[in-house]
Amino acid sequence: MATWVPDIGLAVLLSGFEVAALLVFWFLEGLKLWATKGGTVPGRTRRSILALGLGAASSALIGFGLSEADLTVARASQAVMALLLALLLILVAGHEGYDKFRTHRFRSRLRRNRRR
Repeated sequence: MATWVPDIGLAVLLSGFEVAALLVFWFLEGLKLWATKGGTVPGRTRRSILALGLGAASSALIGFGLSEADLTVARASQAVMALLLALLLILVAGHEGYDKFRTHRFRSRLRRNRRR
């Protein structure tokens, strides 16, 4: 039981740090949006994709390092965090891709109508 305490403590500490960092990032992005009074913030999606991608990659690397140290609970929590961040990354990138596709279709339809 005594060997599980540092393992669980490290899992809670690392997961809490990652969640706190993500919340601070989203808070700062919200401040930028608030400062523009709901207008557009240049590079917002790129920064979100970069932050989520780096977060997922670092969680996976930390989990790999923890597997070498034989900390199973901390490794499992990092694997779950990497999976959740990767899913958020897919959702953000998918939504951005859909918006670009929709805008492209709308503009091509407008060009087609103007030609007629």
